[in-house]
Amino acid sequence: MMKLVLFVLILLSQIKAFAQTTIKSSTAYLGETPPGMTPVKFAPGVISLPDQHEFGSVFSRDGHECYYAVDIKGRAEIRYMQLKKGQWTKPVTILTDPLFSYNDPMLSPDQNRLYFISDRPVVGSADKKDYDIWYVKRKGDRWSAPVNAGKAINSGRHEYYVSFSNSGTMYFSSNSHANEKRTDNFDIYAASCVNDEFGQPVPLPDAINTVAYEADVFVAGDESYLIFCAARADGYGAGDLYISFRKRDGTWTNAKNMGDRINTPGHELCPFVTADGKYLFYTSSRDIYWIDARVIDTFR
Repeated sequence: MMKLVLFVLILLSQIKAFAQTTIKSSTAYLGETPPGMTPVKFAPGVISLPDQHEFGSVFSRDGHECYYAVDIKGRAEIRYMQLKKGQWTKPVTILTDPLFSYNDPMLSPDQNRLYFISDRPVVGSADKKDYDIWYVKRKGDRWSAPVNAGKAINSGRHEYYVSFSNSGTMYFSSNSHANEKRTDNFDIYAASCVNDEFGQPVPLPDAINTVAYEADVFVAGDESYLIFCAARADGYGAGDLYISFRKRDGTWTNAKNMGDRINTPGHELCPFVTADGKYLFYTSSRDIYWIDARVIDTFR
């Protein structure tokens, strides 16, 4: 009898452990069925909606927070969802303004700052300005007022889309050095960070930057690869995703177009690879898509 009781207790504990694992797996990434090597729309009816333009989706390192941007008649705002007690909260807007846009959210490596871009003025004026990189600091369950990332990063032109290495180096794009007749000539830069202070941004080499448009860069945490949006003559549409790998000598391979598995006649942008290395998220045709991140290895 005692053996039977012991067996039942062990069995119940195994069932409980399995149930807990199942709950965790079913709630990961909003409980969506994981994609294979073909991109699928992410969270249709929840995040990807037919009557709005979503972009810039990112997840926290632990996968319990989701941030993304939505364009509303030319003005963008940032929305947020959180996994609480096994359930995802409904999307709530955390950064919005009746005049200015907030988009391209990205968490800092320590997860305590949410970076984004905005055309809000730095001080005083109610007029829109060029897009700068900003951030808010996490304060418990709240965020601070927006803080401009400063003159080391921002210029009198546009700065777009932030990504970070594990060491805190910021990758972003800017048209600060573009010719007056070619203001669409964005390039990708990297700025190291020491004691929360960013150094002078350095443009990436010709293997990445060209006379075309390069922006929306995602860097792997170990800086082993970059994925970015570019508008080039060999592209499939208005903007395609390209990839480059860092070689052993620290240089970068010539960027490759990621092909028609991902790119379309439309515009692909806002790449993001989850911290667990499993999925590549990006925006296409005004919705958010995801694909198994093993697609990255096919370009090595």
